[in-house]
Amino acid sequence: MARQLRDHSKVDVTGCSFESRVIPAGEGAALRLRAGQRVKVINTAGTQVVDCWAFSADDPREFMSMEHTRVEIQRVAPRAGDQLFTNRRRPMLTLVEDTSPGVHDTTLAACDVYRYERLGARGYHRNCTDNLAQAMRAAGSSVAGTPCPLNLWENAAVQQDGSQVIAPPVSAPGDYVVFRAELDVTVVFSACPQDMTPTNGADATPKDAHFVVLD
Repeated sequence: MARQLRDHSKVDVTGCSFESRVIPAGEGAALRLRAGQRVKVINTAGTQVVDCWAFSADDPREFMSMEHTRVEIQRVAPRAGDQLFTNRRRPMLTLVEDTSPGVHDTTLAACDVYRYERLGARGYHRNCTDNLAQAMRAAGSSVAGTPCPLNLWENAAVQQDGSQVIAPPVSAPGDYVVFRAELDVTVVFSACPQDMTPTNGADATPKDAHFVVLD
């Protein structure tokens, strides 16, 4: 089950007076946002990738789609000011602010048990696919599948020869993004549990991240 969110520092983590919540290392968290509300997602350690999904509160079959977003923004990764679109081509979230270098990924599928099996894991390994399902159940909803997430701070750049290399994030401790909901949504964050590649830094160690609902 997704761990119940823990309260954390009001100042040290977020740099603002609003109360923050932890996304435990390797686990997921869900929250509801009304249209117009904003959420700040903090890369507390600077090295943690956070998978991000959003689903319509009215119909979870409508979800934030990386495939549709890339077509609409004509880029492979969003920048501050860009809207993120649903599979029905409606704006769902807007990336209002980004203090990091802006290196995010929209191409890689969420990790799953099969990914870790292929990497050599023995037995069950926590993964973002299961984190999504568990967090949605905890929020009283469900998903039929796993959309491609917005992989915040994941450094998976496509090289000139067409290859794609996963390298440590280039964000700094405390870097954050702010999203504004354009619809009533359920948002899910997963502090990716990847510890077999440098997705979460050269030490391959997942760490806590945090979020704050700003209004």
